[in-house]
Amino acid sequence: MDTQRALLAIVLSLLILLGYQYFFVPPAPEETPVEVQQTTPETAATKQAAAPVQSITPTAVTESVPLDNGRKGKDITVETNLYSAVLSETGGGFKSFKLKNYREELAPDSDPEELIKTTSYRELPLFFSWGVEPQKADIPVYQADSDKDKLQVKGSDKALIFKTRLPSGLELTRTMTFSENDYLINLTIDVRNTSPEHQLQGAPFLAMTNKPFTDNNPNKYIFTGPALFQNGSLEEIKTADLKKGDQIRKGQQLAWTAYEDTYFMTGIIPDSASQGSVHYSMQGEDTISTVIGGNVVVLPPQGEKSYSYTIYFGPKKLSTLKAAGHNLEKIVNFGWFDILAKPMLHLLNFLYGFLHNYGLAIILVTIIIKALFWPIAHKGMKSMKTLQKLQPKMAKLREKYGNDKERLNREMMQLYQTYKVNPMGGCLPLILQIPVFFALYKVLLQTIELRHAPFMLWITDLSAPDRLYIGFHIPVLGGIPVLTLLMGASMFLQQKMTPSTLDPTQARIMMFLPVVFTFMFINFASGLVLYWFVNNLLSMAQQYAINKAD
Repeated sequence: MDTQRALLAIVLSLLILLGYQYFFVPPAPEETPVEVQQTTPETAATKQAAAPVQSITPTAVTESVPLDNGRKGKDITVETNLYSAVLSETGGGFKSFKLKNYREELAPDSDPEELIKTTSYRELPLFFSWGVEPQKADIPVYQADSDKDKLQVKGSDKALIFKTRLPSGLELTRTMTFSENDYLINLTIDVRNTSPEHQLQGAPFLAMTNKPFTDNNPNKYIFTGPALFQNGSLEEIKTADLKKGDQIRKGQQLAWTAYEDTYFMTGIIPDSASQGSVHYSMQGEDTISTVIGGNVVVLPPQGEKSYSYTIYFGPKKLSTLKAAGHNLEKIVNFGWFDILAKPMLHLLNFLYGFLHNYGLAIILVTIIIKALFWPIAHKGMKSMKTLQKLQPKMAKLREKYGNDKERLNREMMQLYQTYKVNPMGGCLPLILQIPVFFALYKVLLQTIELRHAPFMLWITDLSAPDRLYIGFHIPVLGGIPVLTLLMGASMFLQQKMTPSTLDPTQARIMMFLPVVFTFMFINFASGLVLYWFVNNLLSMAQQYAINKAD
């Protein structure tokens, strides 16, 4: 095996990576829901003793008219240093949640990143119902504890309280606590039976309905959809599975459930008393419903029950998620290469702290990686150089012992031992670097730090494909992929400099490899192309030094 074949192995491995998909547990069986019931004192104790974990059956969402309690719900804006959110008294959910530190597009005048894409009151995130599943529940109109339309969170934490009473006699009190410099929001929902004589039986449901945060996600190979961290492991539920049927996850070890794309997430962290099952379903072509269901309880007359949740709506930034706790950082998933990818991400961020340019940080990371592999790569290149010199002797052996394979192999081994060369020495360094390449590939493709991060000249977004726009539109491409073309050219020159043991026909075929790589990289993030280009230049410099020494 020679260097060119090792490079071909990289191409095949990359294709495997791009087609990689996760496998998940098949759908769990569905259960019948329970609706709010009035019970007599004699039957209440029996029902409470057998309180099951509550889940939901699939039901088509039908919008109903908000309950008429004599007033129209208003919107209240919550402003912190990190986000601007709009809560509706009608239904109690978020109508808007804009992240101030992130823009939807690269343009400076682009709007802040919006995480809420639904408009129906029932589909606004954090819609709560008790005793009846959210798809069938009435839409309550809450009364806020303040007449103001805006809550400014400065200094200490601020709380916003919503109250309403349902026709059943159930009183709901929602308390949301916001922090000035934190994406975490505490949500407490108190349920009280105001009836003087009837008991109520039911279970809590907290719903979150999501549409994709971005209409045209550039990273099609990165997972988008619902995820959960349960029993110490991350599970990402594929949309294809949801289209086949609803998915239900049960258990008391649920750390959190979320909806994510490449860079952002909306997550719910229930306390142990507020969870029992999580139900995922598709609502239409691209709308996904997540409902956390709790255990069935019986509320005696004037009885109360409290449910607590922690909410995280924000970026999938590793340092921010670690600071938030609750194992939220587990959602940053680099797959098989996680053990290598996360140290690289930490190194990239460390270097950025000094250089203040992620493009320069990528170059320096490439140099560091190349330096670590330099000794073994140097040995491999010298081995290939020696093998090239031995080609005439090897050709004579093949001519002499071509009909005696066993004798030919012995003579070949003797030749390798005499000249102290390893026939595998040329491809071993590249094989060892494949996991490192894939780990960095994952980091550069999905880390939020590179989103809208400029490098220099025409490269203004290291997470986007490299394009130089020249005043008119180029079909398919839009602009010229200058860096990608330079990468392909450098790969071609590197091949010309690298010793080869192939016959002329095979060598001509392998010369197409730079063309294949150029087409593969043409829509990759420019940060990844920059890494591969610099790596090629360093390999060429190393090969030049070896060739000159000989």
